Amino acid sequence: MRMIILLAFCLFSTASIAQQRTITGTVTDEQSNPIPGVTIIIKGTTRGTISNVDGEYKIQADTGDVIIYSFIAMKTHEEEVKDQSIIDVQLESDNAQLDEVVVTGHGISIKQSVTGSISIRGASKIRNRRRDKSSVSYIPSPPMATPAQDESYAEINENKFQQPKYKPLSTFSIDVDRASYSNMRRMINAGAEIPEDAIKIEELINYFKYDYPQPTDEDVFSINTEMSKAPWNENHELVKIGLQGKEIPTDDLLPANLVFLIDVSGSMGWDDNKLPLLKSAFKLLVNQLREQDKVSIVVYAGAAGVVLKPTSGKDKNKIIEALDKLEAGGSTAGGEGLRLAYKTAEENFKKNGNNRVILATDGDFNVGESSDKAMEKLIEEKRKTGVFLTCLGFGMGNYKDSKMETLADKGNGNHAYIDNMQEAQKVFGSEFGGTLFTIAKDVKIQVEFNPAKVQAYRLIGYENRMLNDEDFKDDTKDAGELGSGHNVTALYEIIPVGVKSKFIKDVDSLKYSKVVEPTGSYSDELLTVKFRYKKPDGDTSKEIVHTVKHEVESPSADFNFAAAVAAWGMYLRDSKYLNKFKKDEIIKLAKDNKGKDDDGYRAEFVRLVKSCNQ
Repeated sequence: MRMIILLAFCLFSTASIAQQRTITGTVTDEQSNPIPGVTIIIKGTTRGTISNVDGEYKIQADTGDVIIYSFIAMKTHEEEVKDQSIIDVQLESDNAQLDEVVVTGHGISIKQSVTGSISIRGASKIRNRRRDKSSVSYIPSPPMATPAQDESYAEINENKFQQPKYKPLSTFSIDVDRASYSNMRRMINAGAEIPEDAIKIEELINYFKYDYPQPTDEDVFSINTEMSKAPWNENHELVKIGLQGKEIPTDDLLPANLVFLIDVSGSMGWDDNKLPLLKSAFKLLVNQLREQDKVSIVVYAGAAGVVLKPTSGKDKNKIIEALDKLEAGGSTAGGEGLRLAYKTAEENFKKNGNNRVILATDGDFNVGESSDKAMEKLIEEKRKTGVFLTCLGFGMGNYKDSKMETLADKGNGNHAYIDNMQEAQKVFGSEFGGTLFTIAKDVKIQVEFNPAKVQAYRLIGYENRMLNDEDFKDDTKDAGELGSGHNVTALYEIIPVGVKSKFIKDVDSLKYSKVVEPTGSYSDELLTVKFRYKKPDGDTSKEIVHTVKHEVESPSADFNFAAAVAAWGMYLRDSKYLNKFKKDEIIKLAKDNKGKDDDGYRAEFVRLVKSCNQ
């Protein structure tokens, strides 16, 4: 009997093993050009990879598995694993009107195409660079699938409509973070359900660039406003407020004193989209550094230590060699690592320079000072030194969005989530200056609404960036930072006077205060926007005032696209304010208003919305 059971077990094990196989193949476009950077994932699992510079990939799969292939501006493709071991895939362009996507050795760029075809260029140059240690190393880095229970997101309570008769001021801190968008993309590509609190609508909107002019005067940003009908409610109006940060050429940026603070704890070694992707992403940054820039590397696991003393940006191979040697193992002494990183930055402080700690982690702090409150206190203390903080999230399973955001907010910095090399190229490549070089800090916005024109208003998103009205002029109150070339967009939904709405609740008339409606030169004004900001090394803020007239205009493509992104965020958060605006309507609004899409991100957004199963 025992022999029969053992034999049956062996036969069962052999059959199970026989089902598993290594699938290899090449992903090409319609012209048979190889496509690097294609996201390849086993549907409904955490197993995935990314095609290399020759479009080649390798992945473990079982018979019956479905492999999903996705790439910016191209149709998502699915293949079922049967008895084959080689699966070559040819991806089609998303539609005939797409811009031409050009893939180079350092990422993706877009060129306008009459035919709308998608082609891959410079493949031979990419292949020639593969053995160059100073070049980018394309390591498979899959987005992960369903978020694990150990991921955490701060609760978000959607902003409600306010009546200017009783609350005429709306005050908030700007937000240039985009982590919510790339995190959402990771989940959609993996076919995972998206938690409501993982969606910060302002971070979705601000993932995209909008056509705002560069500032022409002494201020470091230009102010831009636009007003039209709200697409999801024809009786409501929508106001778009945009800031465009001054673009400073790389050669003119201040010398940088950078400390890479890298999590090498055990959890960072679990998946290719953690430490392996981190190394590849940081190499993109290293390739941008100049001789006058200095880099130190601090790592932490069970303890913290310096693995690279300050090194000039001209010694790229030395910095990359230090990155390549990093291995994961141990627990996570996050607090100790932060202290050592700040100490290193302070010891090498550049008085007239950019001093910054760049923290890269899956967000799991489990030894020492691990609570958000303790971390917040530590960072608030350290930001007084003049050292800024950038927080980069990698991987999933342990990802602590709330902790990463807290650290970045309190550290005068920004927060990004890197799900693949495409995002790394965006953060460290095309937006290098915005990510690492602050041009204005503690940027606050205060909007005053005219009760003669506005019956009610609500700010879309920015729920965890709201400030008390008295905080606006308080220079000790921390707020958001604006980087070189960054733009920031905020949307207000407005219910005009005279429009009946279920969202407006009755409030008793005031006994001791009386609302006096503006007359004369103010009567045609809808609102007044005030901005306050400090120079990166300053302690006193400067105020700018901008007035918006009540003039409903034909919306621009930028306006409509931003509205579509906002509507998608409201859709994912099951917002009661979406007014039954359907997913198909969101897709059409975004697709018809892609406008100038130099990087192909707007086309990718349309694809993501189409493929999302929520």
